[in-house]
Amino acid sequence: MLSPSLAQEIAGDTSAVIGFNVLITDAEGMVIGSGDSSRVGTFHEASVAVIRTQEPATHNASQAHQLRGVRPGVTLPLVTGGQAVGTVGITGTPAQVRRFGLLVKRQTEILLRESVMLRSRLLAERAAETLLADIASYDPQVVEGDFLVFRAAELGFDLRLQRVAVAIEVSVPATGARRQGAVTRDMALVRSELLRTVREVFADPQDVVASTAPGWIGVLRRLPVRAEAASLVADCRRITDVIAAQDGLTARVGIGEPAVSVAGLRDSWQDARDALRLGARVTGGSRVHLIAELRVHQVLAAVNQPARRRLVELTAASLRAQPDWPVLRDTITAWCESGFNLVRTSAALHIHRNTVVYRMTKIEQITGRPLREHRTTMALYLACLADELGEGATPDEG
Repeated sequence: MLSPSLAQEIAGDTSAVIGFNVLITDAEGMVIGSGDSSRVGTFHEASVAVIRTQEPATHNASQAHQLRGVRPGVTLPLVTGGQAVGTVGITGTPAQVRRFGLLVKRQTEILLRESVMLRSRLLAERAAETLLADIASYDPQVVEGDFLVFRAAELGFDLRLQRVAVAIEVSVPATGARRQGAVTRDMALVRSELLRTVREVFADPQDVVASTAPGWIGVLRRLPVRAEAASLVADCRRITDVIAAQDGLTARVGIGEPAVSVAGLRDSWQDARDALRLGARVTGGSRVHLIAELRVHQVLAAVNQPARRRLVELTAASLRAQPDWPVLRDTITAWCESGFNLVRTSAALHIHRNTVVYRMTKIEQITGRPLREHRTTMALYLACLADELGEGATPDEG
């Protein structure tokens, strides 16, 4: 429990502060840290009785001479959880060093507890990282889903509860987008800070939160019964707002679909990652992307680039030649996504309905296709989405 590296660090620093040599032993009485490095690895006989009784002891010169490896001074037990895990000794005449004894003992026990807590937290974080990585790469031909359910249960997570995967990408914006005077942040250095921010929002004990790579955080968010998507989106926006308040950082979030199995969680995680990639291309400045709103884009992205390019060239070539092609493309997209309804289309585009009619007339004249003929219009709609995705939009397998 008391590591030699920590013991040596505490003994060395404390010795320098108080001006007397401090040594620390383990539960067997072996010196594992000392301001006098020559004493490390030696046996300190006085510590045996101190550990057994959990009571401090002092030794003058004649008493110390009768004990192996002991010099004049005071020896106090280091107790954590009611158990003595070692001792801390201060070398010097008892009258000189006794006044430092209790202070050094308490400070050492505090540092010891903090070290244990830190190690426990790091182990828990590593276990969560491994669990999320194993779910993301789950293959039923390689590992049984029940095995991952069992492993998760050992960590306190019930994978049989309904969850949804959330992928969070944090990055440093381009120089031009960074606030004046903002400090550039290294993603690896702010990892703990980012994890703490996410855990403050996703605070359910069943929420699995883990760093997957520098600048990437994954969450398997537990969904309460009758949970609404709007609530989850609001939580994700809150996270991006908090992160944005930290100089030099921006964040985007992808949200998958609910799942209640290991295979479902794997798919939900991939969906969340796809939502991030695709959402950045097709939703402008939005910071939170739901895969449920990007399913058609996801299917198109899964098609190879030559097939997508051929669809665009054969279906929308005449429109793409127009100088206002992006405007015409947005009009076609809004028309289809608004259920071929003029009022809803004008509202989606934030323009007057007469402007929508003008654009639609222009599109029909150029293509020779009536936009109220839904089958041919849907082909044009898919071509618009494929053009919007552009090159290299195929999601990876991360």
